[in-house]
Amino acid sequence: MALKNVTDDSFEQDVLKSDKPVLVDFWAPWCGPCRQLAPSLEAIAAEHGEQIEIVKLNIDENPDTAVKYGVMSIPTMNVYVGGEVVQTIVGAKPKAALERELAEHIG
Repeated sequence: MALKNVTDDSFEQDVLKSDKPVLVDFWAPWCGPCRQLAPSLEAIAAEHGEQIEIVKLNIDENPDTAVKYGVMSIPTMNVYVGGEVVQTIVGAKPKAALERELAEHIG
């Protein structure tokens, strides 16, 4: 399952106005750990898509949003609920570790 890409222009509509929690993966194509993380995020999206939406934001193409939310290193994942950051996860982690960190959002 390919994850939706969001942009600086679509961020407010796609993320901040969402009715359910949204995990935003701040990434870049040149980032090895980001590429390692992608299959785990795709699997979580496939299994838990009813509870949480997972999207990707390419920081090279959309620097404004990354700067606004203080993303200093990638991969960084922010979970947004009601337009607010409620959780930040930094670094590539195995799927099981991500699911533990996201437990309150995915049931």
